[in-house]
Amino acid sequence: MSGLSSARYLAKAGWTVTVLEKGDFTDGCSYGNAGFVCPSHYIQLATPGIAKQGLKWMLKSTSPFYIQPRLDPALLRWGVHFLKRAKQKYVTQNAASLRDIGLLSLNEYEQVWLGEMDFDYQHKGMLEVFQTQAAFKECTHIAKIGQDLGLEIEMLDKTGLSELEPDTEWNAMGAVYYKCDGHLNPAKLMRGLYNNLESLGVQLRANQQVTGFKKQGPLITEVYAGENSFKADAVVLAAGSWSEQLARQLHLNLPVVGGRGYSFMVPVQNHHRIHRPGLLVEGRAAFTPLGNELRFGGTMEIRNLDAPMSLNRVKGIINAVENFFPDYRGQLDFNKIKPAIWSGFRPVSVDGMPYIGKSPSIENLVVATGHAQLGISLGAATGLLVSELVRG
Repeated sequence: MSGLSSARYLAKAGWTVTVLEKGDFTDGCSYGNAGFVCPSHYIQLATPGIAKQGLKWMLKSTSPFYIQPRLDPALLRWGVHFLKRAKQKYVTQNAASLRDIGLLSLNEYEQVWLGEMDFDYQHKGMLEVFQTQAAFKECTHIAKIGQDLGLEIEMLDKTGLSELEPDTEWNAMGAVYYKCDGHLNPAKLMRGLYNNLESLGVQLRANQQVTGFKKQGPLITEVYAGENSFKADAVVLAAGSWSEQLARQLHLNLPVVGGRGYSFMVPVQNHHRIHRPGLLVEGRAAFTPLGNELRFGGTMEIRNLDAPMSLNRVKGIINAVENFFPDYRGQLDFNKIKPAIWSGFRPVSVDGMPYIGKSPSIENLVVATGHAQLGISLGAATGLLVSELVRG
């Protein structure tokens, strides 16, 4: 998403743009996620609570957060930085930045992108549904931060939740209603963006995995993809979970690991319809209405990028869904869901804050990666900011 969005804004600014993609543009982490456009996600991924809970979750195969133990120097460096950044002072310091880029992205989607492509965008807000007093206390605290940041947020008790979403039964104490948020169909957005780039004359080069760079002084002059070579006046590094590997070739320290997420779709019956997307707080799972289907997803599984899927993670999502939604108890047969399970690696920085900026040592390189779960949400703003950076 970050790369294609950057290509879009640069092409519109008059640049001749070539996108080098190691796959075929038909899949990737931007396709199967929850589709949130969420200024409400102003809390960075690295929090004191996640750091403490993570050690317990690592021992459980269905847990929502897992780091595969392995002797990998890059992973060890990332882990050390993650623990250093998992402090309240950084959470507070970064909240306004995440709010700002989230609002910028939402505005771009609503005021600009919708005029050029259809991606089933809706601005109905987002729910953060909780079951326990401890979660209520934590959600109230986080909601107060957002309200102080000027976002429209409302606390709902169980009655308020049922009145807002009357077509489903909830096993919940209440919810935070983030009225500031929207949602979209990510796969439809990516297909529309691909077609939009073709119409702008962007060269979309599939199956061109970048293998190296040619430098002259502080500039990259060529990018290599196997036997092919591409001359460049400016380079945008937006390689998602593979960004750290490419940055290393340029002697840049860019800590990024792949955080695998899983999702699956189920058909919606009218008497079980949910109208807004949201998060199940204690279950650490997401739900999104996409037409006549519901997408359920979640987990953060940090492991090798070539590792096979760990389907027990999906069982954890199913357990969360059945716990919060009585209508779905006994309805989610894992064996039937299994063939349609999607997974993708999110690029996770050392704290969940995206890396967007110019390289300090390479004058014509701009980096756009590390967005964790916010690649789609911050995608439009990322492309705009990258274009501004490249243009000086």
